[in-house]
Amino acid sequence: MKVFAHRGASGHFPENTKSAILEALKIGVDGIEVDIQSAIDDYMLIHDSWLDRTTNGTGKVNEFDAVTIAKLDAGNGEYVPNLQQLLDWNNDKTLLNLELKHTFELEKLAIQLEYNISMGKISRTNILVSSFDHHQLLWLKNRLPWLKIGVLTSSIPISYAKFAEDLNAYSVHVDKNFVNKAFANDAKQRGLKIYAYTVDKEQDIALMLEYGLDGIFTNYPAQTKAYLQSLDHS
Repeated sequence: MKVFAHRGASGHFPENTKSAILEALKIGVDGIEVDIQSAIDDYMLIHDSWLDRTTNGTGKVNEFDAVTIAKLDAGNGEYVPNLQQLLDWNNDKTLLNLELKHTFELEKLAIQLEYNISMGKISRTNILVSSFDHHQLLWLKNRLPWLKIGVLTSSIPISYAKFAEDLNAYSVHVDKNFVNKAFANDAKQRGLKIYAYTVDKEQDIALMLEYGLDGIFTNYPAQTKAYLQSLDHS
């Protein structure tokens, strides 16, 4: 089962920051999930559309430019990175799951991804773009047919994973509290990967394994990996 660092190794470091990302790379995760928000002029790594919870700033992310946001304290003296910094730090070492939150001007995002691929900064196989906004995913898939998209849901739909298959998705990302074996089986029959968020407790990890999920997003990737390895050896 694949282990994705949720907002980096966010259980021990401020979420979506350089230290959380570098720690996840050091642990050797299968992927790193980060949240993308639009500032006025750039894509920033921050979960909320408001600055208030994770920084010492106030106001909406999309009302400030990147330079202003980068001056804020994102915890432990860290700053809010932008997308390019993430791509540089990762340097194609692992898969990056970019979760689009409140993002605009997706043409700019498409161009940035294409540029970084052309420069050898990341490979197509190491990019996965996910969102609860399925319209944005559809637009991106039409713009970049090679792009792996992950369709987010926090429900168990009547037709299970059909909505993700309809979008020609790579994966479906489910809430650990709203998934069952039937959902997992249906996703696999449609040729989709199924990943659950956010899974930190051993009991929940074991349940996701039992359901046959392909991977989990965790705030504690080192502990999660150690627990999965202990199961392999037991």
